[in-house]
Amino acid sequence: MAAGSHARGGGSLARLLVLAVLQVKFVALGLEPDFRYPLQNVTIAQGRDATFTCVVNNLGGYRVAWIKADTKAILAIHEHVITNNARLSVTHNDYNTWTLNIRGVKREDRGQYMCQVNTDPMKMQTAFLEVVIPPDIIYEETSGDMMVPEGGSAKLVCKARGYPPPKIVWRREDGGDIISRGGPQGKMKVTSLEGEIVNLTKVTRSEMGAYLCIAANGVPPSVSKRIMLHVHFHPLVQVPNQLVGAPTGTDVTLQCLVEASPKAINYWTRENGEMIITNDKYQMSEINSSAYSVQMRLVVSNIQESDLGGYKCISKNSIGDAEGNIRLYEMELPHRKNRMDEDRDAELEESNDVRSSLQGSLREGGRLHDAGFLGGGSPIPAAAARTIPYAILIWALVYAMC
Repeated sequence: MAAGSHARGGGSLARLLVLAVLQVKFVALGLEPDFRYPLQNVTIAQGRDATFTCVVNNLGGYRVAWIKADTKAILAIHEHVITNNARLSVTHNDYNTWTLNIRGVKREDRGQYMCQVNTDPMKMQTAFLEVVIPPDIIYEETSGDMMVPEGGSAKLVCKARGYPPPKIVWRREDGGDIISRGGPQGKMKVTSLEGEIVNLTKVTRSEMGAYLCIAANGVPPSVSKRIMLHVHFHPLVQVPNQLVGAPTGTDVTLQCLVEASPKAINYWTRENGEMIITNDKYQMSEINSSAYSVQMRLVVSNIQESDLGGYKCISKNSIGDAEGNIRLYEMELPHRKNRMDEDRDAELEESNDVRSSLQGSLREGGRLHDAGFLGGGSPIPAAAARTIPYAILIWALVYAMC
């Protein structure tokens, strides 16, 4: 046992002597430890893993330590971790490279880190660990959907956390303008607005819609929240054509344009108040034009005399009601001649043309064949041939008068 203990003690002593000799040799040769590369700053997103790498040449018997410089806490010496932080570890490549590993970086890990060699005086180099945090909307401090009467005011608030501190930009979801009236320049239209708060005054129905607050700090991903602004007002009814004409037996479409918020109940009546329902005679439909506007349509089929007269389009919501009036009248189609009348008119016109031709020839002293009926000249036109008896009678009368 004594011999074994003596042997083990001798081994340890031998190793120390070797280290001492190597250290003296390095010093004698001027080969003190030196850092081959500077320690690099690290910027990392929270939750990711970070590493610092320290390359030391000619380390000899000296040791490398990792220290949190701002708190002066020793994290590790050589390959032995001192701190109780289980997320920290040290690796060595058995040559000259020492690495400090930090798993799942947290905000409190941010700060100055030091790689130190225990020379006299000690040699060290430092680097900074910057922990960045993606933006996150603080919902409890951010506005939700809201309602405001037309002409009133609305205050939209959006708060976000993160590091670096996020910037807030406002935009409308539909790409429309944000109208700012509170600044020194008075009313101003912008497509985007920066800041946590947007004050809207004298709100109009055109400002109704979804507003997006977008938080960004250069650390992906950016985040946003959608805030819906409802502007309430009583219905407004516009009638493009108040007087509509159509022939009986045809179909006609009556139209009204309605703006209302909240959404209105829309319906049609006759001028006596009788409500119109969808059936074979009437077809009703609505086409949405925007968040607050709709086009009302009423198709009246196979118009009869009883369908003529007044119609009302009525719109009602919780704030008020409005109506528009349309009068339907009979419009006659232009008179169309029948085929027999058209043929008779054509024959009469041709007869007049032939008579004019004969009278012209006889005044010049010509004979019958000169007019193209007997002998030379051009052939008798087919239309003129049908009117020869009448034409000869006219010629005879004219000749007798001469």
